Amino acid sequence: MNTSTETVTMSTPYFRFKQFTIYHDRCAMKVGTDGVLLGAWAEPNHVPLGHLPCTILDVGTGSGLIALMLAQRLQTSPLPSPKEREKGFRIDAIDIDEAAVEQAADNFRSSPWSEHLHAFHARLQDWQSRSVPSLEGEGMVREGFYSLIVSNPPYFRNSLKNPDKARELARHTDTLSYTELLHHSARLLREEGRLCLILPAETENEVCALAAQEGFVLTRVTRVYSKVSKPARRVLLAFEKSKYRYTDIPTYRNSENPVSEDTLVLENETGGRSAAYQEITKDFYL
Repeated sequence: MNTSTETVTMSTPYFRFKQFTIYHDRCAMKVGTDGVLLGAWAEPNHVPLGHLPCTILDVGTGSGLIALMLAQRLQTSPLPSPKEREKGFRIDAIDIDEAAVEQAADNFRSSPWSEHLHAFHARLQDWQSRSVPSLEGEGMVREGFYSLIVSNPPYFRNSLKNPDKARELARHTDTLSYTELLHHSARLLREEGRLCLILPAETENEVCALAAQEGFVLTRVTRVYSKVSKPARRVLLAFEKSKYRYTDIPTYRNSENPVSEDTLVLENETGGRSAAYQEITKDFYL
């Protein structure tokens, strides 16, 4: 069993979870631990006060895994409130890989939450004022529309490019830099909306500094280790969009609301899934 934060290698074209199945044979990036972690860790129930319904944007959706995990969590959690459940929720999933979008749409249609999930072939940089089905018929995605944005973004920079063009696009920040991701997320989020990311551990300080410049405050950090004896490989970050814009790097930490920080080790002593990893993914893995 591979519990590393790299992509999980599959011999079959699908990966079966408890409540849904993901086909990923047409996607450059397959189902992997990074996506599973973000889908299990992100905060879909965080809806800013007075801003119903819950609206989520999955940036770089690939096969649609994270969007489906969030849909399952919204349906099975005691939150949102009954009032929020009456209003429903909406998850938009965008990707620059057309084949991936088609596969995500197929995965959404086959899921129990198909009416809540929408896949689009689009870049985040262009995602505004697009005519898309809304919760009450035709509507427009506008600035300040989403209560949560999630992304497992491209992370390779200054490295050899993959000969597979689709995989290259999915893995390299040439197509979506961290600066662009943060800027356009701030544009599309409601005030007090959340942005949740999974990134290489070494980018934490850089991304937090860039986030501060876009008006984000860091609220939660989980550093992910494959083994206790190894350095952190990934970091999960949750930011809240503030009313204020910060330009001083240290201010991404709000002294009035301390950041929640913890760690997650994926493997136990025998190389299997750790108890903590099993706990966070227990509603998904068979």
